[in-house]
Amino acid sequence: MSDRRAPSDIVDFALEVITAAGALTQTWFRSPTLTVDTKDDGSPVTVADTSAEQLIRSAILDAFPNDEVMGEEFGTSERDNATSGRRWIIDPIDGTKSFTAGVPLYSNLLAVVDDGVPVLGIINLPALSETVSAVVGLGAWCNGERCQVSNRSGLDGAYVMTSGVAYWPKGGLDRLADAGTVVRTWGDAYGYALVATGRAEAMIDPLANVWDIAPIGVILDEAGGRFTDLAGTPRIDGGNGIGTNGLVHDSLLAEIASHRRGQLPT
Repeated sequence: MSDRRAPSDIVDFALEVITAAGALTQTWFRSPTLTVDTKDDGSPVTVADTSAEQLIRSAILDAFPNDEVMGEEFGTSERDNATSGRRWIIDPIDGTKSFTAGVPLYSNLLAVVDDGVPVLGIINLPALSETVSAVVGLGAWCNGERCQVSNRSGLDGAYVMTSGVAYWPKGGLDRLADAGTVVRTWGDAYGYALVATGRAEAMIDPLANVWDIAPIGVILDEAGGRFTDLAGTPRIDGGNGIGTNGLVHDSLLAEIASHRRGQLPT
């Protein structure tokens, strides 16, 4: 990570706007009248997704007119005055399937990337009243208290999260289980929040979009962990990701690589 930091006004604003978006999504959570539509890529979308992103986008563009905004639902803003070099990346609801099923593990994600360097990340879990955030150089925080990753150094007994079995090649999860890990599908950004707060050792996304993982590297780095793609490169645009406490990172990468043989997305 760069030693660049997000200005304090950006941090306060980001926390305020993501909290407001989370509260907005809660108005539709477990609503019997919620309608679920299907996007062109087959993924679900609801009025909660689009409304939350619109709220965040509008607030950012009003407060920081020279910034660029990218979001899952409405793409990237195309504006001639986006000259600051700063980009906001939004996932209004990470875990829409959980949201529509009434499972409280969905989140609202927000990241700030300054001249290509992620400097701020937030995972807001409104149904759990939990927010994990970080700014480069200022540590990681959960509900106002410093948080850090676990100190487990071996795979035996390590809790490994993933979003679902369908994203894995045949036998991939079996190999992790055979290595002694405890595999759980407490996935999406919730899994990364568990890693950042020391309640799990790893979260693996065999398939991920930029908005799914943009905040994660900052959060895990500041919590003492590590985030890379499945090839071991620190990046948010690799199409996949693995976040760990750092101590089990290389061992997990080795287990994945030995089974991968081109089967997982690169």
